[in-house]
Amino acid sequence: MSNALKEYLTLCQNRVEQALDNRLPAAETLPKKLHEAMRYTVLNGGKRMRPMLTYATGKALQLDQDCLDGPACAVECIHVYSLIHDDLPAMDDDDLRRGKPTCHIAYDEATAILAGDALQAMAFEILAKDQNIAVSPQARIQMITTLTKASGSQGMVGGQAIDLESVGKKITLPELENMHIHKTGALIRSSVNMAALCHPNLDATIAKQLDHYAKCIGLSFQVKDDILDEESDTATLGKTQGKDKDNDKPTYPALLGMAGAKQKAQELHEQAIESLSCFGEEADMLRALSLYIIERDH
Repeated sequence: MSNALKEYLTLCQNRVEQALDNRLPAAETLPKKLHEAMRYTVLNGGKRMRPMLTYATGKALQLDQDCLDGPACAVECIHVYSLIHDDLPAMDDDDLRRGKPTCHIAYDEATAILAGDALQAMAFEILAKDQNIAVSPQARIQMITTLTKASGSQGMVGGQAIDLESVGKKITLPELENMHIHKTGALIRSSVNMAALCHPNLDATIAKQLDHYAKCIGLSFQVKDDILDEESDTATLGKTQGKDKDNDKPTYPALLGMAGAKQKAQELHEQAIESLSCFGEEADMLRALSLYIIERDH
């Protein structure tokens, strides 16, 4: 990772961390246990990849960063809620997330479910009410619609349902890609597209190119996750290594082999970079993030 990207990522992480802290209910607010659980999971580290993409897209479009805090927080709330629910015994049954006990282990299953529910609601409240999102009412509605679709049965939740149904089954590469376009890719695309909606007069062609960039990195992110699940270790990942393979889940290495999966990630990165050809150096952080996604170690 270049020093420039490392500094930018740290800046984005600190910014969204503070923005989330400011928006979350205080731990002392009733009901205390629920709000403690929400803060435990949201402010529990993590790469903050989705908020970073929101900020980096805004940088490419030369937008005011204050306008982007709301979308960045909203997409992270949805992401964290999905992690809480994914880790539950009824789903992936994990006891480690970001190097710490998962929400249902640190608290209990009922509290974890409620914390996820509350974070989902909070995401849309932020988009609806945040006064720093200086856009037209129509753009705000589009933003809410974008995140709603990315989160629901035609997006992340639908992808998770397909994932659960695919355990122990042999599926084709197009079926695997369709699953991850929804499960992982939809929320990543919304991170970019919500930032684009903060631009008052964005050219439709540029918006389409940004969406294609986001689609490519959404897939490459999952390809790399599948690779790391086999090549990394629990301490580095901050979650249980080898869980997907042990659970007989379909993965890119299983379908393509490890070399083929790595080649797939590289091809997706190259397509993402090509999608940014309409930009100059203002999109360098987006380019660097695409490379970081396929080179990261956790």
